[in-house]
Amino acid sequence: MVTVVAAPAKLTVSLRVVGRRPDGYHLIDAEMVTVDLADTVTIDEDGPPGVTYRGPHGTGLVGDGDDLVSRALDLASRRAAVTVDKHIPAGAGLGGGSADAAAVLRWAGWGSGPEALERAAGLGADVAFCCVGGRARVTGIGECVEPLAPENRVFTLLVPPVHCSTPAVYAAWDEMDGPRGEAGNDLEPAALRVAPELAEHRDRLAAITGRRPRLAGSGSTWFVEGDHRGPDLVVVRTVGPDAGTPRRL
Repeated sequence: MVTVVAAPAKLTVSLRVVGRRPDGYHLIDAEMVTVDLADTVTIDEDGPPGVTYRGPHGTGLVGDGDDLVSRALDLASRRAAVTVDKHIPAGAGLGGGSADAAAVLRWAGWGSGPEALERAAGLGADVAFCCVGGRARVTGIGECVEPLAPENRVFTLLVPPVHCSTPAVYAAWDEMDGPRGEAGNDLEPAALRVAPELAEHRDRLAAITGRRPRLAGSGSTWFVEGDHRGPDLVVVRTVGPDAGTPRRL
């Protein structure tokens, strides 16, 4: 039996870091939305167990048992042949790996109650939101997801060829004594310290659109509101939580 699940990207519209737990994890208060840029996860329950990545952003990704999709299968105690067609850039702050893991959990019938979301967040901070989708306020370390009324919004993304390590960005934020991001993302100053070349891409998007770009999560994607066309720009629209509903073939 084969099931196809869309794995939509998430965009962190705003992010405040509001504290830190004794175990070192940072507490956030964020607004996240699901957008129509998506990977496709195909699950064959009768195929040889394993995870294969392909597609325009699948190069170099390996289903080695420690990737998020493999870990989601383990969490759900399921085995299957999984193929992930990657259209969401990796390391861009758009939650591509988390979206793929959440797609597997949805296929496995994973719930969306507090305990289920807490366990999902154990895979990665964005997995819980990706399990719920739509538009939500996300707090805690990502495990608390409060759905919000949907809004039809359009964003223009610029995804630089820069990989931002989330742990490195949070470490820099701590070293900088917790700066507040003036554009609504507290991690932006820290990301610019970790990867100074991000400023060049921010300024290019500002010049094209005439708007002040914001950083998506810990980076490296910059975005502005509205539909702006140009080289290397990607226009996305918000979608509802049903965008990731599994379809059996």
